[in-house]
Amino acid sequence: MATSIFRSGRLAERLTLKQVARVLTAHNNVVPSCVGGCLYQQQRNLSIHEHMSMELLQKAGVAVPRFKVAKTPDEVYNYAKELSKLSGKPDVVIKAQVLAGGRGKGSWDSGLKGGVKLVYSADEARELATKMIGHKLFTKQTGSDGRICNKVMIVERLYIRREFYFAITMERSFGGPVLVGSSQGGVNIEEVAAESPNAIIKEPVDIIAGITKDQALYVAKEMGFSQNSLDKASDYIIKMYKDIFLKFDASMVEINPMTEDNNGNVFCMDAKINFDDNAYYRQKEIFALRDWSQEDERDYRAAQADLNYIALDGNIGCLVNGAGLAMATMDIIKLHGGTPANFLDVGGGATAQQVTEAFKLITSDKQVNAILVNIFGGIMRCDVIAQGIVAAAEQLSLKVPIVVRLQGTRVDDAKAIIAASGLKILACDNLDEAASMVVKLSNIVTLAREAAVDVKFELPLNNSTDLK
Repeated sequence: MATSIFRSGRLAERLTLKQVARVLTAHNNVVPSCVGGCLYQQQRNLSIHEHMSMELLQKAGVAVPRFKVAKTPDEVYNYAKELSKLSGKPDVVIKAQVLAGGRGKGSWDSGLKGGVKLVYSADEARELATKMIGHKLFTKQTGSDGRICNKVMIVERLYIRREFYFAITMERSFGGPVLVGSSQGGVNIEEVAAESPNAIIKEPVDIIAGITKDQALYVAKEMGFSQNSLDKASDYIIKMYKDIFLKFDASMVEINPMTEDNNGNVFCMDAKINFDDNAYYRQKEIFALRDWSQEDERDYRAAQADLNYIALDGNIGCLVNGAGLAMATMDIIKLHGGTPANFLDVGGGATAQQVTEAFKLITSDKQVNAILVNIFGGIMRCDVIAQGIVAAAEQLSLKVPIVVRLQGTRVDDAKAIIAASGLKILACDNLDEAASMVVKLSNIVTLAREAAVDVKFELPLNNSTDLK
């Protein structure tokens, strides 16, 4: 029965080759230039540094090259000499530890080209490290902001015969995990998938029954491993599935390249592992590995305040409770010709303090020139939101117009709180009218800023916006 399931899975794989590029790009931190008005889209999965992923592979019994992690050029020099002595070769590879793909083709603010470099002596390694550590690396995925490199990985150089690509990820079309492999490793796998889909093989795994030796052997053989390496490669595939992907609630395990040398030895030369954020409660040790220096400061602040926040590239800040309502709010802003500056869901149990923190996040974006608060009070009480809005407006001395649309639990109390505050907060019962108003106000502020003119909004407002 299992064999027939796997055969049908392979048939499905052949019938869905056109989906390969989507499967790969969805889990590889590929940054779209513009998605729904976004300048960039943060991944909602924990990503850890390469050396941490390699350590997990080692613990799972998967062979990797010997490596060390250094934070200073002197450490790089010492570790390069140590690895050279162990391997008997002076060559080592220096790899920048930044959470971004495309390191090899990246550039540095120090003028150096490439984030993965082969060096031929410890002295050369130390000199190279001075241009990496403490500097920013720019790749297609980092954008113009770049990513700071606080440490580098020194890896022994292995002489390999063949390179392969291997990954485990979740795929909707298969309803669960899928093994992805290719004989074309060490290159941009998205380009391979787009140009030569037949070069990619996929093997779905029954999440309940689990992976079998038969499946692992099939994938290793189709990837192109030699007969001498098949058992070892299939063994590593099983270990990566059971002891990493399942054990640590990973959303992706990617090895590029997975290699074979002349003696039939198999090594994982590079590793990228992402983890499902929903597994935080049972993967505390893994999530303790998060490097916030590699992420937007606002993401860190949002996590500390337990807020769901994603920065976008618009100029209208949004504060909403509920992910669906947040999406609808952004849509109606777009419908009226505006652009949302963020996705911010305060959830159903937010406190006044969290609302204040949410406003701090929104206003930390210098592009924001108007704010729309859209709250439907079910579990969330409108008066709590109102208290947070008033507190934030007073603490931050907000100068941008705030449009508030509140409906639901204790909405009358909320309106009373806002009215009694004396602050210039525009209340609106209708969402369409609120969106239209915030877009108009945003446009006014934009024009005023461009003309270097200060604009003050006075209340009450009539049907048309009164300005002084």
